[in-house]
Amino acid sequence: MRRRDFVRTLGWTGGVLAGGALALGRAARADAPPLRIDAARLDGWLAAMGAFGRNAEGGVSRTAYSDADRAGRQYVRQLMTAAGLDVRGDAAGNILGRRAGRENGLPPILFGSHVDSVPAGGNYDGPLGTLAAVEVARTLGDRGVVTRHPLEVVAWQNEEGGLVGSRIASGEFPARELDRVAASGKAIRDGITFLGGDPAALASAQRRRGDVAAYLELHVEQGDTLERARVDIGVVEGIVGIWQWTVTVDGFANHAGTTPMDRRQDALLSAARFIEMVNRVVRSEPGRQVGTVGQIRAEPGAPNVIPGRVVMSLELRDLDAAKVARLYGRIADESRAIGRDGGTTVAFAPITEHAPAPTDPRMRAIIADAARGLGLSTRALPSGAGHDAQEMARIAPTGMIFVPSVGGISHSPKEFTRPRDCANGANVLLQAVIAVDGRTFT
Repeated sequence: MRRRDFVRTLGWTGGVLAGGALALGRAARADAPPLRIDAARLDGWLAAMGAFGRNAEGGVSRTAYSDADRAGRQYVRQLMTAAGLDVRGDAAGNILGRRAGRENGLPPILFGSHVDSVPAGGNYDGPLGTLAAVEVARTLGDRGVVTRHPLEVVAWQNEEGGLVGSRIASGEFPARELDRVAASGKAIRDGITFLGGDPAALASAQRRRGDVAAYLELHVEQGDTLERARVDIGVVEGIVGIWQWTVTVDGFANHAGTTPMDRRQDALLSAARFIEMVNRVVRSEPGRQVGTVGQIRAEPGAPNVIPGRVVMSLELRDLDAAKVARLYGRIADESRAIGRDGGTTVAFAPITEHAPAPTDPRMRAIIADAARGLGLSTRALPSGAGHDAQEMARIAPTGMIFVPSVGGISHSPKEFTRPRDCANGANVLLQAVIAVDGRTFT
């Protein structure tokens, strides 16, 4: 086979290096087929990952810092090594697999996701993006393709517990959170040590603007927008901001049998009115904003005692921080009226705030072009869930790729994404990495 014919079979016409590897960075022939990942290999890796923390319902309980989490992460390290990557763990406990580029001094293209799960979670939320990133690196290595930039595949730690690994990398993780207890029962400080990190040296894991050329992440949508529209690829416009508060309603605990209905200061009744009000206020404006009361605890919690205190959560999400501030203001105002009517008080204490993270328009264009080049349909949409990409957007041009979730189900053992959609997403990731490698972002 002549060299140009061999090159054409790989889909690229860049020059051949002395070692026989293909160099990217020059345009491919218009008639050349695009490079593709090994879909069967990726599907097998996803099935194997599902064994770590498998539960009786068919999903996984691979919470951060559990034995299952550590075993799953070790599996990722093995796959990275087999893909020819130089593998290391940073002080935060993140796993990084690096492949050298051909030009000195260029920052790496970083791409990946996480492998930890919520309790009784699914098999695709996180692992798809991580394993697809390894597969992209493996495909490039198998084909002897050398990029201009170094490539770094990342498996972040404890995404589900508050983007811990990526927040450390972005410099947005406060030291006080090291004592926070994760779902596994370990404090984050101890969990980092459990994964092989060093909580005393977290500064060494931080990336600053300019340290990373660009960041890409593939993820299942976790909603049903793409499936309902029969669209192959979601081009993520940005990751919504997430604001959470603890809401405490104080009334007066009293005997349930002897206190007349018109003389009660029932904290739970006020809380019920509060929950209904949140739903009404959030739905009163057009848009994709959401509001949720997901936790509630009544005290003292006896059937024959009027609840004197209720502690619950409030969460608001949207891409527009100003809209969230406006909705919160309305909720706070109406909560005071609820308190006056019920003889109770309503107080808010902030828990956490993650600012909205728009993706880079140039990265969105690259992802859309990559999908179209593969004959795949696209749709721009926001991410209603938090992702490590929102932390990387603080320091580097960031793009995010969604693939359909069957039924829009996620954080559930019934979570499922079809193998062809997994392969589509991985192929778009591969083409996006190649395209980013040919660009210079300033």
